[in-house]
Amino acid sequence: MTVRMTLTAATAVALSAVALAGPAVAATDSGGGHGATRKAIEAAVEAGVPGVTATAKDGHGTWSTTAGVGNIKTDQPRSEHDRYRVGSITKTFVATVLLQLEAEGRLSLDDTVDKWLPGVVEGNGHDGAQITLRQLLNHTSGIYNYTQDDDFVRTFFLADGFFKHRFDTRTPQQLVAIAMKHKPVFEPGTSYSYSNTNYVVASMVIEKATGHPYGDEVRRRIIDPLHLTATSVPGTRVTVPQPSSRAYSKLAEETTGPTYDVTEFNPSAASAAGGMISDSADLNRFYRALLQGRLLPAEQLKEMKTTVANPQTNDARYGLGIMDVKLSCGVHVWGHEGGIHGSSSVAVTTADGRHSLAFNFNGDWTGRAVAVIEGEFCGK
Repeated sequence: MTVRMTLTAATAVALSAVALAGPAVAATDSGGGHGATRKAIEAAVEAGVPGVTATAKDGHGTWSTTAGVGNIKTDQPRSEHDRYRVGSITKTFVATVLLQLEAEGRLSLDDTVDKWLPGVVEGNGHDGAQITLRQLLNHTSGIYNYTQDDDFVRTFFLADGFFKHRFDTRTPQQLVAIAMKHKPVFEPGTSYSYSNTNYVVASMVIEKATGHPYGDEVRRRIIDPLHLTATSVPGTRVTVPQPSSRAYSKLAEETTGPTYDVTEFNPSAASAAGGMISDSADLNRFYRALLQGRLLPAEQLKEMKTTVANPQTNDARYGLGIMDVKLSCGVHVWGHEGGIHGSSSVAVTTADGRHSLAFNFNGDWTGRAVAVIEGEFCGK
């Protein structure tokens, strides 16, 4: 899921300070020449992010930095090798698998959802016979976003519900059924609205087309070939593999109040919309390989990079599981953001794949992600 998932509950997006045990900034560098990026990361910690880990790769090599803490009780610093929940960055992996299946002739992105999943997207005006797989991937389907359902928010994003249900398992069918209780946001293909439900449905199509869960296909097609040793599809596993830091959330509709450790929980409620785990080096490797054409034929990569407008911003457009973001200096970067309980992540790469950046905040209620990206690619 994206940051929008977490902020469904935490509606205030203003930055807030958080009291940390120990020094506000404790960092180590493994390279130089990224001063503006480092400054933005330190500013994020000063503004309330518990800790940050980041890695950039360009023509000069690999540079990593950390700031803040990975554990607010012990002052343990974050590590450049930290694994973390990547939220909606998962969507790029899912879209890549679907596009590979298209390249193999096993499906078409112009197939309807009903062709693969008859009767699944149905009810309250939803009609899978009118929605294509392409519209799932670029969020033009109009399908309601299940993470905005009031009951879901109370159960998974507010403190009482989270601690009662944090280890519950939710199936993709159950998540889609939540969305079907609501009316569509618009008629298919007439607008854009980000919906986590789209990618849950997409993962069900992958399973129908291949006979394997989406996670198995992601491992076979992407994780193993690229040797992404820190990347995993946890399914219902509640822990994050080591090395990793603790993850923190307010679990409230405000950004003030207690800070909770939310490191352990069952990510099945995020499913293929945001359930994966990775680290910064792996994310850079994945997006570099993707943008350089190592995962998709030219035709499918062109499809992935065909974008639609996001009415909420003039600076970002959405393709098929990937965003095109225009920075203040005119540079375009491709990638995705991702937010889930206790974790806010970004992975972006230039169109030629030569300059990439991935980073994670281990808090989901505050952050200055845009400043970090601007620092790396625009030097400010």
